Amino acid sequence: MDEFSYRDGALWCDQTPLREVAEQFGTPTYVYSASTLVDHYVRFAKAFESIDPLICFSAKALSNVHLLRLLGEQGAGIDTVSGGELHRALAAGVNTERIVLAGVGKSADELRDAVRRDIRCINVESEEEVALLARIAREEGRRPRLAIRVNPDIAPDLRTPARTTTAVRGVKFGVDIERAAALFSSAAADGSLRPEGIHVHIGSPIFDPQVYAMALERVLALVAEIEAAGHPVTTINLGGGFPAEYSAGSAPGWDDFAEAICPRLEGFVGRGGQVIFEPGRTIAANAGVLLAAVRYRKQAGERQLVVIDAGMTHIVRAAMYDSYHFMWPVTPGIEMVPPSRDQHSLDDLVTYDVVGPICESSDYLAKGRALPAMAAGDLIAIFGAGAYGMTMTSNYNSQLRPAEVLVEGDRARLIRRRETYEDLVALELLDDTPSAG
Repeated sequence: MDEFSYRDGALWCDQTPLREVAEQFGTPTYVYSASTLVDHYVRFAKAFESIDPLICFSAKALSNVHLLRLLGEQGAGIDTVSGGELHRALAAGVNTERIVLAGVGKSADELRDAVRRDIRCINVESEEEVALLARIAREEGRRPRLAIRVNPDIAPDLRTPARTTTAVRGVKFGVDIERAAALFSSAAADGSLRPEGIHVHIGSPIFDPQVYAMALERVLALVAEIEAAGHPVTTINLGGGFPAEYSAGSAPGWDDFAEAICPRLEGFVGRGGQVIFEPGRTIAANAGVLLAAVRYRKQAGERQLVVIDAGMTHIVRAAMYDSYHFMWPVTPGIEMVPPSRDQHSLDDLVTYDVVGPICESSDYLAKGRALPAMAAGDLIAIFGAGAYGMTMTSNYNSQLRPAEVLVEGDRARLIRRRETYEDLVALELLDDTPSAG
């Protein structure tokens, strides 16, 4: 559940009306519910408590330092995939023992920083990366912990987008599973490294719990092969990929995934092994909405368009993945409040294409969407925007990145200010560049 609800004909977050948030901070603005974010993390951890995993929240899904700190205070670690995300995790005050670093193309500087910080684990993805990490470790006089990311060659379920499928043969991620045991042995023979685990991430979102079960069977067989060669494996990192409900009833619950995963790992945990998860969207997606305002209505052939002030530079998922986001006016009137976040069926709705201001024909947030009649100045909430919303924003068309606001009960506070035109050019105005005017 989340804390976004309609009361008396208007949308609230916890005890805060979102109309007032828009009036105070403008639009477009990302709004997050602190209680929802914490509740989702706690309930995810509860589902898997029998194997006591280290839950490293995926910073690529939602990376604001304030929100990483909030999760860190609940005991979460952070999954990072770049030096920048590692910097964010540290700025949020997360202990390095709860930080992991992944990424298929980590730079020498990123690896060196991770080695110096002695983070919990570096997930390596190629033989050449292992060699580079070993050289850096010798130069630094340290022995970093690492896990080999493997590609188990498992196709996800049919609802997983091709662009976020990461564990079929031939993709850029991980080491082919048949080469992993030899690479682990090679790393173990190098006295400058501490190989301790196997990492796998099979894509996102994964709707079928049995896909995790299949991946685990292959990982556990690999672990047995490595240990038979005399090298202990103390960590299994199953990555993330757990889905979020972008429409009601669209995803299995966390207990369904735990039922498929936990029994297969109890023996590993029972002999002292640690399990790591890297969830992102499943915790964050429904903890955030994007508030936007209508600028214009227009007719385009037989289609009715509503043009809002948020487009693909503010939330790119619809344009990039053809993803569905429920959306509804912030104050539609009490008789128009949706009974759920599914497509409404009232006869007096209008079918709109919802588009943004960006000069691209792909800048659609929804097509053929039934909504209450809207007019310029009306506010609209785009739901399920807490994951891969703000982190994927851009300045294309020199658009300003939006503000971010955190709601805690009846208090709304700014956790990232809206960009300004000065911000757009700040890195370009060098000493020899004349200023405007």
